Amino acid sequence: MSAYLLGTSLVLFVLLIGAVIVVFNGLVSLRNEIRRSWSNIDVLLKQRFDEIPRLVEVCKGYIKHEREVLELIVKARTRVSEAREIPTQTRAEDGLTDAIHQLFLVVEKYPDLKANDSFLKLQHRITELENHIADRREFYNQCVTAYNTRRESFPDLLIANGFRFEKAEWWRVNNARERLNPIV
Repeated sequence: MSAYLLGTSLVLFVLLIGAVIVVFNGLVSLRNEIRRSWSNIDVLLKQRFDEIPRLVEVCKGYIKHEREVLELIVKARTRVSEAREIPTQTRAEDGLTDAIHQLFLVVEKYPDLKANDSFLKLQHRITELENHIADRREFYNQCVTAYNTRRESFPDLLIANGFRFEKAEWWRVNNARERLNPIV
């Protein structure tokens, strides 16, 4: 009888270790998916970041009286370059997005600039990048939701807490203006 109990205990122990391994690997996979999706966003943000100086240069000659908007973009771009952690980066990127939107609103007052071929190409490129970033933000948040749901569900939460899987943060809209209806 003791051999039977020993055998049963051994089987249960192996099954328990197997379950822990499966849950652990699933959490690692989801965490890596979050990192990959952030990396995809980061590539687009870098492309947009690189386009900003060209946009500012094209606009400088036309909107001399709107210097504060250009300075706002430069300051926002600096904050982006100095951000190191994801929450700080998202806030800085939201600030840069807001500054770009303000520039595009100001440009409406300058028909010569709106007709400039270089400006139109840059505006199109940045708008295209913004749309891709928005799509990737949505995918990033889906990854975060899947990961957080799994790490907070039983029995996965036992393994997640035991191995210190930290809660992932969503990319939230920090700017109240982005929640408002756009002025057309």
